Amino acid sequence: MNFPVDLHEAHLKLAAELSINPEDIEEHHTRGHGHGGQKINKSSNCVELTHNPTGVIVRYQHHRGLHQNREEAYELLIEKIDEHIRREDSLRAQANFKIHKQKQRRSRKSKEKMLEEKHQKSEIKKIRKKII
Repeated sequence: MNFPVDLHEAHLKLAAELSINPEDIEEHHTRGHGHGGQKINKSSNCVELTHNPTGVIVRYQHHRGLHQNREEAYELLIEKIDEHIRREDSLRAQANFKIHKQKQRRSRKSKEKMLEEKHQKSEIKKIRKKII
């Protein structure tokens, strides 16, 4: 697979797993908008990629330069296709699930159990301390 931009190894591997064909991707460059003045508003640096088989569309304009926007747009497109095809098994969904689990509050019973175990460990450490 030869993408028109240089992608990281991880994204190339993911694209190979999903069998993404670069010929199935339509690329359009449009004028940007937002902060940045003349360089943003009068030059075509916004990249719009469409993957025809899945219908996934990505618009990307984060940097002033077109080349950097193209690279990151292709990476984002591959991640979005992964999310579209695999749903819960995609890398992005797994990362979101991990963050969700980390932020989730413990139940009252599990919190009491954890605190009890900590209290027991602290008692063991107190006993081990040298008495002068």
